[in-house]
Amino acid sequence: MSTRTQGAHHAEKVDAASVGKVALDPEVVEAAIQRIGRELFEHISRAPASPLTRQWWDDHLVEWTTSDPAVKNQLFRFIDVLPMLADDRAVLAHLHEYLDPVAQQMPTAMRMAISVARPGSLTGRALAIAARRNVLAYAHRFIAGTSAAEVLETAAAERRMGRAFTLDRLGEAVTSDVEADAYLASYLELIEAVAPRVNAWPEQPRLDRDSRGPMPRMNVSVKLSALDAHFNPTDAAGTARRVKARLRELLRCAARHRAHVHVDMESYSTKDLTLAIFRDILLEAEFRDTPHVGIVLQCYLKDAERDIAELVDWARHRGTPIWVRLVKGAYWDYEMAHARAVGWPVPVFQQKWQSDATFESQCRTVMANAEFLRPAIASHNVRSLAHALAVAEQLGLPHDDFEIQMLYGMGDAEKQAIIDRGHRLRIYMPFGELIPGMAYLVRRLLENTSNDSFLKAGFHDNAPVDKLLARPLAPPALVESALPETARGFINAVRDNGSFRVAAAEQTLSPNPETAMSPQSFTNEPPTDFAVTDHRSAMSAALWRTVEQFGRHAPLVIAGRDVDTAARIESLNPSHHRQVVGTSSVADVAHVDEAVVAARRALPGWARLDVGRRGQYLWAAAERMRTRRFELAAWIVHESGKGWIEADADVAEAIDFCEYYARQAVELLAPRRVAVPGETNQLTRDPRGVAAVIAPWNFPLAILTGMTVGALVAGNPVIMKPAEQTPLVAAELMQIFRDVDLPAGVVQYLPGVGETTGAALAAHEGVDVIAFTGSRQVGMSLYRQGAEQSGTLRPSIKHVVAEMGGKNAIIVDADADLDEAVLGVMHSAFGFQGQKCSACSRAIVLAHVYDRFLERLVEATRSITVAPAEDPVPCLVR
Repeated sequence: MSTRTQGAHHAEKVDAASVGKVALDPEVVEAAIQRIGRELFEHISRAPASPLTRQWWDDHLVEWTTSDPAVKNQLFRFIDVLPMLADDRAVLAHLHEYLDPVAQQMPTAMRMAISVARPGSLTGRALAIAARRNVLAYAHRFIAGTSAAEVLETAAAERRMGRAFTLDRLGEAVTSDVEADAYLASYLELIEAVAPRVNAWPEQPRLDRDSRGPMPRMNVSVKLSALDAHFNPTDAAGTARRVKARLRELLRCAARHRAHVHVDMESYSTKDLTLAIFRDILLEAEFRDTPHVGIVLQCYLKDAERDIAELVDWARHRGTPIWVRLVKGAYWDYEMAHARAVGWPVPVFQQKWQSDATFESQCRTVMANAEFLRPAIASHNVRSLAHALAVAEQLGLPHDDFEIQMLYGMGDAEKQAIIDRGHRLRIYMPFGELIPGMAYLVRRLLENTSNDSFLKAGFHDNAPVDKLLARPLAPPALVESALPETARGFINAVRDNGSFRVAAAEQTLSPNPETAMSPQSFTNEPPTDFAVTDHRSAMSAALWRTVEQFGRHAPLVIAGRDVDTAARIESLNPSHHRQVVGTSSVADVAHVDEAVVAARRALPGWARLDVGRRGQYLWAAAERMRTRRFELAAWIVHESGKGWIEADADVAEAIDFCEYYARQAVELLAPRRVAVPGETNQLTRDPRGVAAVIAPWNFPLAILTGMTVGALVAGNPVIMKPAEQTPLVAAELMQIFRDVDLPAGVVQYLPGVGETTGAALAAHEGVDVIAFTGSRQVGMSLYRQGAEQSGTLRPSIKHVVAEMGGKNAIIVDADADLDEAVLGVMHSAFGFQGQKCSACSRAIVLAHVYDRFLERLVEATRSITVAPAEDPVPCLVR
């Protein structure tokens, strides 16, 4: 499977190759960086924060309380949940819950205040009030206002200090079409209310003009994911259609009021689709000549070089320039955690110097192409700023043809230093309700207190200027020493005109035979990332290839032979009820007898086979599933009505079952010495006999595979009876077992009706084990039957393993993040139409948030397009 571009790009110094029309001398540029950087630091040092200011106390309070990582983590958890807390008692309870475990690491005064504050006491109430007041006051430092009037006042104050602005509305997480419309409406209202006022302000040429003429004073930043309730790269075409409809309205409003619209960038999963929508809409005739638009590019991404190169080519083709805001990125923690959780390549650089180096490299690219990409350099890092100013100086780029951007509420001394050098400075000003703004606030706090934070290093830790202005280089020998020995042979290190690049060949190494089957080396099969264009294309192609095979017929398989029957199961697409996916034969009681005989005949040889060899068959089956992954997922889409993500996960889980059971069996089934004084004993485990696997339709590959290979690896031949709704997916599994040369008779494929084929298997005296997934009613009847049956072939009690349906609840607490709670319940209840064992059938919601939760869940549900497949009905409990 193809993956996103993951090449690492590390710049040691300015490329000496031609950049635009000007060749930059690396050493001249570096000398300019050092000169400009020292001038900036000298200017900053003349304006130290005073202990008489609120900002000084805010900064130091955060520094004192977050110097310990454990304290920082717990404090930020409290800040994040604070807006949801109903009263002082709840605030105090959460203070104790989060901070008591780290009390010994907190400053003495803070520890003593919390220790004496108890519910119902005056000190408890006072502490709760103080906590809420101080956190909200601190939030106001980073959030420019909650209304258009407050935003206008803040923007005017910034302008009086010689600063332009861009406005970003907080609370961009939308769960319904109503909320997406409200997000758009808030921007339309903001532009209509604020733009006429700011357009009437007296002109400040540095802020309001560049070499091409007047610039919009009204500037807004928007997130495209907030323009759609279901912004999903898997449905790229549908998402783009819905987002463009709302974005066109915004662009038209901006044009009427002479406003600039800048598209923000979010998580990596939305990046490619965001870029595609942005490029597409700005090539439409109505917007092709619009110059007052821009987009953000994140330089902590390994894709940054490719994305900017493609944007240069696109802008050249468009003919009208756009603005590009270069940032390093604000989602590093999330991207790292998410990629590791799902097993995908980490999309961000893992060392700060790499992001810094890429930022400088791409800053040069954008500035050298300023005719097409108007540079907006967004950073508080003095080295990065000095680099941008030095490159502009060397390229002869006028001051008014690029701008510096910084965050509201941070680095005022830096801002003044930039302004005093004659550069245009634009302030990124978030606005909106404080409750949704808390996530933004916590992110700003994390940035300010990160060990890698430039602000922390420069202004709190007082790092030496030489260190702060040092080139972003890899520590000596870091690149190779950080890689495993087996990968070092793939390193291709090239030093070309001062640019250092590492290319590690992407290839799968054969597993070490000694550790391949170890349980400890198991990792889950990563899901397919459908944000990748190649993956979507592959899935689409597989869907069409399988459609061309509709009408195929699957015979029974007994003792390795195809056995056809006159009776047929007609498999229908549950999303298109008249569409016949294919047919299968139908096993009757005689076929069940024949299959049991074949399985019992294969039992001795399969049971004698070494468990490691049996595991290798499973290993081979897993590998075969990987090579046919999209095709298998396509059959699941057609035959069970799953969406792409669910169908792909079904295949991934089947792969996991094969590999996990193969690894576990080697350890679990190995003979063991049993220590009894005076005796020599050995414990061995033998197969039970023939296993009948009766599988459900809602996980047509994963559950059938799991129950089958679990029995196989333990030495039991299997008779597979798939659900009558999904016999063709099961036929694909049977074909995989044939492809890996599983001995004839070890697995039989017996599609049929549950009441006849399933019942005959359950009652057959030659079946030793029944593995069943389905309803509680059927499962309990199987347990009763198994306990009562015995016979000449199997004198022991029949063993039954049953996974039966139930009712699953999600509890939404009073301090829950309702954005996440609504999305979680909606995904669990309605993902794959709720047709899976783990679907949310009821949500138990605390009274304090019940009404808000219900309103948002109802609207979110209204935004779902339901196909003809099954409709789930979740229940809400107050």
